Amino acid sequence: MRIATWNVNSIRQRLDSLQAWLKERAPDIVCLQEIKCQDDAFPREPLEALGYNVAVHGQKTFNGVALLSKLPFDEVAPGLIGDEADVQARFLEALVSTKAGVVRVVSLYLPNGNPAPGDKYDYKLRWMDRLHAFAADRLKLEEPLVLAGDYNVIPQPVDAKRPEVWVNDALFLPQTRERFRALTNLGFTDAIRAVTDDSGVYSFWDYQAGAWQKNEGIRIDHLLLSPQAADKLTDAGIDKHVRSWDKPSDHVPVWADLNIER
Repeated sequence: MRIATWNVNSIRQRLDSLQAWLKERAPDIVCLQEIKCQDDAFPREPLEALGYNVAVHGQKTFNGVALLSKLPFDEVAPGLIGDEADVQARFLEALVSTKAGVVRVVSLYLPNGNPAPGDKYDYKLRWMDRLHAFAADRLKLEEPLVLAGDYNVIPQPVDAKRPEVWVNDALFLPQTRERFRALTNLGFTDAIRAVTDDSGVYSFWDYQAGAWQKNEGIRIDHLLLSPQAADKLTDAGIDKHVRSWDKPSDHVPVWADLNIER
């Protein structure tokens, strides 16, 4: 089973690229972020034509997450627990069945948090605390769980080409990284770091200042695996070449292969 995540930065602008990448990489489950449309505006038909079931938790102009799955959804639940007043579309959870049992997948789009300090950063930290509580609860189920998405977190200096320029950014502040470590310390495995310790492994290049051309990237898109999923991990990677395609997102797809028979 191949599970992937991609912040497409507008599904309608990136539909052609998404279709091309789906044919190339052939993932079984895809977590999408920043679809930037409401549910009824999501382009379901072209993706269903490629064999995917579609689940959407959209929002007009901003945010929005979706899940594509070659397997039928057993359950789908939008929204992160812990704050009923939070209406931002950043979280979508689904359960699918395989021959080996259920697999739970979450598409998440963690708040950026800038400028920090400020209200947006406070919201980011609260959101991360809520994610921690959710993850701790789901781990009790002892099933393969993948938390996949745009975390807006640079975990370590090695995950940025120039970490010194990010020291005052919400993506790299100590409180942000501490909360990410607290999440992984629950028992999650960072799929990419499970297969490589290399520097220069990035998933995002800003549109500004020639970041792509200079390879001044950061790694902020992650797949965190529960122990039951990590035990099945066989490979993981980042499709960097997609950033060079026509009208690209500033993010590229990240994927992990699990030894689970569909």
